[in-house]
Amino acid sequence: QVQLVESGGGLVQPGGSLRLSCSASGSIFTIYTMGWYCQAPGKQRELVATISRGGRTTYADSVKGRFTISRDNAKSKVYLQMNSLKPEDAAVYYCYADHGIGTRAYWGQGTQVTVSS
Repeated sequence: QVQLVESGGGLVQPGGSLRLSCSASGSIFTIYTMGWYCQAPGKQRELVATISRGGRTTYADSVKGRFTISRDNAKSKVYLQMNSLKPEDAAVYYCYADHGIGTRAYWGQGTQVTVSS
């Protein structure tokens, strides 16, 4: 079992920045991929960015060049630095973790990001 707790969401003006953090606990030593997904009202949850234990990253096209995912394996944390935020980035952001391809997915409770002037 893995427990994930997000923090860092909030209200920001367009063009602003936020940094999301996610702390993992439980069976952390075999976590392989960690990442972030988002879900806006009326839409499906979608990938934002992921990072493997070795540091390989993937990003949604919509956030490339603006968002940066990073990971501290020693602290079992994953971060999402979000710059140049747009109103369309507003959503609930969920932390994600798994133990490898085909294994169970773990989710945090979500943190709200609102981008508005």
